[in-house]
Amino acid sequence: MIDRYTLPEMGALWSEETKFQKWLDVEIAVCEVHAEMGTIPREALEQIKSKAKFSVDRIHEIEKTTDHDVIAFTTNLAESIGEAARFVHYGLTSSDVVDTANALLLRDACDILLQKTDVLLPVLKRRAHEFKNTPQVGRTHGIHAEPTSFGLTFALWYDEMRRNRERLVKARGAVAVGKISGAVGAFAHLDPQVEEGVCEKLGLKPAPVSTQIVQRDSYAEYLCTLAILASSLEKFALQVRHWQRTEIREAQEKFKPGQKGSSAMPHKRNPILSERICGMARLVRANSIVGLENIALWHERDISHSSAERVVLPDSSIATDYMLDKMASLIDGLIVYPDRMLENLQATRGLIFSGQLLLALTNAGVARETAYELVQRNAMKAWDEDGDFETSVLADKEIRAHLSEEKIARVFSLDTYLRNVDRVFARVFGEKAAAKP
Repeated sequence: MIDRYTLPEMGALWSEETKFQKWLDVEIAVCEVHAEMGTIPREALEQIKSKAKFSVDRIHEIEKTTDHDVIAFTTNLAESIGEAARFVHYGLTSSDVVDTANALLLRDACDILLQKTDVLLPVLKRRAHEFKNTPQVGRTHGIHAEPTSFGLTFALWYDEMRRNRERLVKARGAVAVGKISGAVGAFAHLDPQVEEGVCEKLGLKPAPVSTQIVQRDSYAEYLCTLAILASSLEKFALQVRHWQRTEIREAQEKFKPGQKGSSAMPHKRNPILSERICGMARLVRANSIVGLENIALWHERDISHSSAERVVLPDSSIATDYMLDKMASLIDGLIVYPDRMLENLQATRGLIFSGQLLLALTNAGVARETAYELVQRNAMKAWDEDGDFETSVLADKEIRAHLSEEKIARVFSLDTYLRNVDRVFARVFGEKAAAKP
């Protein structure tokens, strides 16, 4: 991932330095288990642990000759360890090291993403409560539908992010799996106790069965989880973009002092952060396809997955981390215009109450089909003539035959639409709902 979208902690995790350190952690854990089992001398273990070191530049230099990064790595280790280096990588194949180290990297990446999710969740909860009783027009197909609570949107997002958190926890368990089973995974040169001991030391689960690699459905699960999470963030960002449209202008991204919206039009305030999140979600979703493609490999393994994983695993992790971080900041600083929401509620001159009028007529004994026709007749007149819906309804003798002026006035009231918001919040946030008459 380019530096522009890389935050320090996640970027450091996916650095070459950290990757090789994880490789070394695996190699040393293997040596420790071998020493405990008496496979290698204890003195050799101590020499390996005290002297083993690597240089990223030196590994790259060696790889120019070997054209194999793991061999370049072990060769560089041998340069610092000395004679005991013959016990490093004992009985292993390259994927034992790489896949087990990947498990450490992916586990740690999940932990960072979970931390970022835990920052976003309380921001969504706070803003949900802040605007719980703020009326806003709900839109379906982009058209005004019925009134709703602005706070319900954030409650909805909170609930969705809670599900995403559960998915991340599950994905963390799926990827935190190591394998030390040797070439083709048959334990020909290693006792399965080595794998069990190494994984225990590293805080991983041993793969119950493997080929030469850990099976890639777990990586696909991780990447697909990030794709779902990124799609949720895109959904939130897309809504902000709609709110910020000039003709809607119900909420907007914070516009800091000195910020510029356009090189040509000084008046512009563009939802650039929301648009950035939407764009980056496309990358993360596309990368999930690579994860799915990597599941099917030839026989016990081929290497077609390796080159792609070097890109998609760090890029998806880094991009999702960035998106989570920016979404928390965006929602926390979102500027909201409740007065504009009221203006928009009134823009169709009462048409948003058509559903409530329909129910009032059916409750008064009118057949639903007849009631629908009466309401739609007046609604279409208001649409076509840009008139006032309530005025039209009050003038309709057929409707007035069933509804008094007082009942019609109650139809055109916002109270009904917000009366059960507390109960929804009680479901989402586990709060006690206020009693309703």
